[in-house]
Amino acid sequence: MTEQPSSLYHPVRIGSVLIPGNIFLAPLAGYTDRTFRSVCRSFGADFTYSEMVSAEGVARESEKTDPLMRRAAGEELFAIQIFMGDVDPVKRCLERLLTFSPTIIDINCGCPVPKVVKIGAGSQLMRTPASLYEIVSYITANCDVPVSVKFRLGWDQDAISWEKTAAAALEGGASMLTMHARTRAQGYAGTADWSQLKNLKLWTSGHFSQIPIFGSGDLFTAEDAKNMLSQTEIDGVMFARGAIGNPFIFREAKALLQGKPVPPPPSVMERKQTIKLHLEQLAADIGEAPACREMRKHVCAYLKGIPFAGQVKQSVVQASTITDYEQALAQLPD
Repeated sequence: MTEQPSSLYHPVRIGSVLIPGNIFLAPLAGYTDRTFRSVCRSFGADFTYSEMVSAEGVARESEKTDPLMRRAAGEELFAIQIFMGDVDPVKRCLERLLTFSPTIIDINCGCPVPKVVKIGAGSQLMRTPASLYEIVSYITANCDVPVSVKFRLGWDQDAISWEKTAAAALEGGASMLTMHARTRAQGYAGTADWSQLKNLKLWTSGHFSQIPIFGSGDLFTAEDAKNMLSQTEIDGVMFARGAIGNPFIFREAKALLQGKPVPPPPSVMERKQTIKLHLEQLAADIGEAPACREMRKHVCAYLKGIPFAGQVKQSVVQASTITDYEQALAQLPD
């Protein structure tokens, strides 16, 4: 049951779990590791999702999956997103998955990447709602962790199937739905169709009352979050690409939705300080050299649109130590 809001910003109940607010960090492959989640939480993200994790990898105890499922320090609320093509790997992975104590288990029905789709997972799962129903039903029957499902409008404009996907998920016992308002064929291009989010909310309210609906797609500013919530009457938003290099978006959105003064955009100094903190925490987690490689994509995003940042970005590409990063960032006036 969703808590009755006094404003656009409010708590959300997902099954047995009460989340203090409705501004979430979406699962992002290659980005939402526990360090980035910590940074986003420090700026106000109410709930965070792991990168997508292969159910088959968990079942086989792949060494690559464990780091994806570990909580950050102080991360009391945390969802693990898994992907699969059918229920078989879920049956084999669930016991091990639960040892990582996820607050919520999220099913990926939205990833458009070919290597995921070709195994029947991600967006392909929207084309087999019976399989989705079986997956959600198995999890809800075998543990008390609430299940959420993230999906798209459909495969393409000729196959808009969100209603069938939502029905399969909810009939299986899902406690929350998130829709990225694009088709699989669109990928991340074109414009997200927010009107379909309103349709989903209306449809769900008529068939499965009190199920929270979240939206994703074209959320790049705090104003975007306010507009999506106002126009669609859904329960919350998930920032995805809009949070990359911009964890500050969470504090801005929270203030705007609460009717409070919106903080000014981060200064160059604050961006530099946040980059350093992000890098230091990542290095403590995975080691300095790999952290320096991993941070290159983040730094380019943090400095997007900043005048005279080109030289810094070029220097970062060659950086292999924290000192190298500090020297690179020193080239940028505060």
